Amino acid sequence: MEEFRKFLTIDNRVYSSKVLFLLILIAYIFSIAVRWIWIGYAEDIPQFMWNGEIMINTNDGYAWAEGARDILSGTHQAHDGSFINQPASQLTAFLAQILPISFETLILYLPAFLGSLLVIPVILIGRLLKNDLLGFIAGLIAGIAWSYYNRTMIGYYDTDMLSIVLPTFLLWSIMFSIIHKSDKYLLLATAMILIYQWWYNQSYSLNMAMVFMVFIYTFVFDKKNIFNYKLITFIFIGMLAIPISIKIVLAVALFGFFYYNKEKANQFIIPILLFALFLMLITGGLTPILSQIQGYIFREAVAGDLSSLNLHYFNVVQTVREAGSIPFETFANRISGHTTIFIISTIGYFLLALRYKIMWLALPMIGLGFLALKGGLRFTVYAVPINALGMAFVILLVAHYLKEKIFKYAFIVLMTLAVLVPNISHVIDYKVPTVFKSSDVAVLDKLKTIATREDYVIAWWDYGYPIRYYADVKTLIDGARHSGNGNYPVSFALLNEPLSSANLIRTYTEYLENGYSHERNVSTIKAIMEDYNFNRVSQLLSSLKSKSFTVPKKTRDIYFYLPLQMMNILPTIDLFSNMNIETGTQYRRGMFYSASAVSNKNGIVTLNNGIKIQNGTLILGSKQIPINQLIATEYDSKGILQKQVQHFNIGASAYVIYMKNYNKFLILDKRLFHSLYIQLYVLENYDPELFEPTILTPMTKIYKLKR
Repeated sequence: MEEFRKFLTIDNRVYSSKVLFLLILIAYIFSIAVRWIWIGYAEDIPQFMWNGEIMINTNDGYAWAEGARDILSGTHQAHDGSFINQPASQLTAFLAQILPISFETLILYLPAFLGSLLVIPVILIGRLLKNDLLGFIAGLIAGIAWSYYNRTMIGYYDTDMLSIVLPTFLLWSIMFSIIHKSDKYLLLATAMILIYQWWYNQSYSLNMAMVFMVFIYTFVFDKKNIFNYKLITFIFIGMLAIPISIKIVLAVALFGFFYYNKEKANQFIIPILLFALFLMLITGGLTPILSQIQGYIFREAVAGDLSSLNLHYFNVVQTVREAGSIPFETFANRISGHTTIFIISTIGYFLLALRYKIMWLALPMIGLGFLALKGGLRFTVYAVPINALGMAFVILLVAHYLKEKIFKYAFIVLMTLAVLVPNISHVIDYKVPTVFKSSDVAVLDKLKTIATREDYVIAWWDYGYPIRYYADVKTLIDGARHSGNGNYPVSFALLNEPLSSANLIRTYTEYLENGYSHERNVSTIKAIMEDYNFNRVSQLLSSLKSKSFTVPKKTRDIYFYLPLQMMNILPTIDLFSNMNIETGTQYRRGMFYSASAVSNKNGIVTLNNGIKIQNGTLILGSKQIPINQLIATEYDSKGILQKQVQHFNIGASAYVIYMKNYNKFLILDKRLFHSLYIQLYVLENYDPELFEPTILTPMTKIYKLKR
């Protein structure tokens, strides 16, 4: 093994502090410059602009933006879900007060400037390994690697802009402390853990994995080194589930004891460590880890609510793309830009760890990155900086055995470029749109002048944050509040017939807002059932179909937000209410197809999904389904929706709607045809006793609930 380690030798390249700073600056500027490519694409599209600035391109970003806005204004409403207590919002509000730029500009560019900070700990790790060039090459790669770019690009305003930077700094701080073995650095890792936990409350699992790795490292390589046990103790203190202020006091007090009573500290280090471990376990322990494993690995289709008559709801994790398994090629590309590069860089990491045993401490980040194969693409970013170091090591290792200096540097430059090119190509091709277009925002901006801050807007959770940010209203669900029991009433309201939808959503909203369920510590659905004397959910649902159903006293207005783009996810929305929530049994999925015509010959309309329409019949392969009605919709010169209805087979369950202005055919069953979304958005059929049109545009329609 020692001979093999000698083979893994690379030239030491430790430069002056000024040169190191210059390398960091170059890598940082390069990372930001690559992110500017998206600006060149987005600034040419007027629909991406609002208030003179390009809008952000991630839904969750509007949560932090709303929180920062409310911090700056000094006001928010009860139950509005504003993220005023979240670090991302607080940091943004602070920066907005001290920087001479608009709020829109700040949230647009902040991810690039914070996310690119990743190059600093990566380069500093290279310095710990006595090779600044290793860190520099890795910094260039990590800063723009496929998945890391995706989650820290300009416009991707989210906690991801520091969620990899901080654990990489934590890794560096642990490595730095172990290498230098000085008590004066004991607080460094604790400080990094506190900052990481403050920023990202789901950091516990990675922190636990890192301290476990320090245990293994100490046992295998350095079991007699008392300093490592001290370091582990301070990491445990940082992980205690108690207020940060108390953790700081404990850490500082223990530091003083270790620093000024070294002999006693060394004598009692094991009991102190075990006591710190005991405190960590009783204040949280493994609970956060087990809950995350349950959420991302052992997922079930329905989530039970045992406190509400054993009701069962569809689990939202089943519908989140980033939490699903991904193909190996996608996994490899997202970490390194190309499958070949990924394989080489992974091998490179293990060779690097064999050469520098301290690098085994990075294994938890590699492991968490590899969890993406099962847990979803969101985890790939954790492996990015470590694989980048592995790739840089392979480049320098091969260069070490080249005799001529000119060949060495030519090889280093060419191979670094070869790794960067596929990642930059991805950046060039990654033309993501903004969350909303300016026409969408104009509708919400108008709604802001109509609705009050206490009013509710009903929409699917994808739109919750942007609606609240631009219209300054409340929503029932959003990117954080989208559990099955919260999604159920919204799904029901959107995809059931309008009267039932109106009755349920008015009742549910008033109960939720007035705390009827919270007072009794039961779910909102159960509180409604108790007060209306229903023993079964079916009784409640049946009663909602009647106009005689008595809804609670109206305390605020409720609006339905119905955009065209919601049509693309109607089958997913339907999963949350098209089920028996008493048993968790999913009903038969509704028929819903959205397609465009590719030909119309001899009375046969052929759609791009292969379905054909002929003489009042749908032809799906060898199957023929009679059509009840075919409705054609078109806006006239005054922008008024006109409809032409053809009746074919009375009693048939299939309906076809041709939306001429969109070249879109909708094929749907009777239940979905009569749903609120189809009737109000697509057909503009509404009961004036229940709904009042508030804003009607071809792309978005908003109705006020009058009931």
